[in-house]
Amino acid sequence: MAAVDPISGVSVPPASTGSGLLVLLAAVPADERQSLLTNLTEAFPNQGLLIASPEPFPDLQADLAASIQFVSAPASKINWTLTAADFVNAWQLAEKNQASAILMLGPDSSSLSAAEIHSLADAVLTNATDLAVAWYELPPSAGLMNSAILYPLSRALFASRVRFPLAPDLGLSPRMAQCMANAAQRFAPSNQSETPIWPVNEVSQAGFTTAQFPVTPRLQAHPNRPDLNTILPLVAGSLFADIDAKAAYWQRFRPLPPPFQGLPSLDSPAIDAATEIAPMLQNFRLACVNLQEIWSLVLPPNSLLGIKRLGTADASVFRIADNLWARIVYDFLLAYRLRTIHRGHLLGALIPLYLAWVASHLNITASGIDPERHIEEVALAFEAEKPYLVSRWRWPDRFNP
Repeated sequence: MAAVDPISGVSVPPASTGSGLLVLLAAVPADERQSLLTNLTEAFPNQGLLIASPEPFPDLQADLAASIQFVSAPASKINWTLTAADFVNAWQLAEKNQASAILMLGPDSSSLSAAEIHSLADAVLTNATDLAVAWYELPPSAGLMNSAILYPLSRALFASRVRFPLAPDLGLSPRMAQCMANAAQRFAPSNQSETPIWPVNEVSQAGFTTAQFPVTPRLQAHPNRPDLNTILPLVAGSLFADIDAKAAYWQRFRPLPPPFQGLPSLDSPAIDAATEIAPMLQNFRLACVNLQEIWSLVLPPNSLLGIKRLGTADASVFRIADNLWARIVYDFLLAYRLRTIHRGHLLGALIPLYLAWVASHLNITASGIDPERHIEEVALAFEAEKPYLVSRWRWPDRFNP
C-alpha cells in the first residue's frame, strides 16, 4: 500500500463519530450495477455502506440489500471527471448523514477491484489521510495532457507527487470534502456542473495529508465531446485559473515530499511513433505559419526561435527540450493571467504546441526510453524553471521584445 505523503506541522484529525462510509457514484449502466455493489461490499464486508446515486438500484440480491443503505443524489453531468457540483453534493450529503469518510467513484468504476476500492476508502477511514487519490496504469500514448501539463504544473507549483491531479476516483475526509465544497462555491451554480476543480491544489494549500494508491487496470471514461479543441481549453483554462487564484501560495518555496511507496513499475509496449506523429507534426507546422503573430504576443524571442527550428526538424528526430516546453507552458499561464489576448484564442494557440510535445514524447518513447522516466524529466524541468515563472509573474514586462 502506498505511504502517506507527509506535510510537516499537520496534526492528526480526531476520530470521527459519524455514521461510516458514504459512497458517491456516477451514473452506472444497468448491467454493471450488480458487480460494482458486490465489489463495494467485498471491500467493506463488516461495515454498512451509505451509497448515494442519481439513479435507483432495483432488484438487488438479498445479501447486498442487507448491508447497503441508499440515498438519492442530485443528478450529475459527470461523464469523465469530477466537477465543482460533485464536490458540493458530496459535502452536503456527508454533512447530512454524518459520514466519517467519503468515497467518490467516477464513471466505469465497476472495473475497480474490491481491493482497490478498499485502499482508497480505508486511507481516509482509518489512516488519518485527507485525500486518497488513484494512480492509474495507462498505455504510453494515453493520458498525455496529464503528463505534459497537469502533473508537471501541479508538482512544480504545489509540491505534489500526485500523478493524476484530475483522478475521478477519490477518498475524502470530512474536512477535505468541506474544503472542496468551499472551493466549488467560487463558481456560479450554472458553471459548477461543468467546471473541474483541483483537489491536489486545495489539499496542498490547506496543509492536509495525501496518499496515492495504484488502480490497475481501469476502464477510462471519455468526455462526451472528446475532441482536443474542447478538452484542452476547458482543462488547462481551469487549472490556469486556479493557479492564478493561489499565486500567493505557490510563489513561496516548498520542498517536494518523498516519492510515494508501493506504486508498480509499468511495462511499456512498443508503439509505431512514425504513424502516430505525422498528423500532429502537420498541425504544428501549419501553426508555425499561421500562429506566429499570436505566439509572438505570448512567448519571448528565445522560445520563438526554438519553435521556429522545430518547425523544420525531421519527424524522425523531432524533440522538444524539456526546459523549452516548461517555459512555453509557463508563458501561456502568464498570458492567461494578464489576458494578453482573448483566453479562448490563447488556449487554442496552445493546442499545436501541445501536439508537438506529444509527437516528441512518442518519439522518445519509441527510441526505448521509458515513458515514465521522460515524464519525470519533464516534471523536473518544470521545477527547475519555476523561478522563471515567478520572475515573469512579478515583472511580466521584463522579457517583452
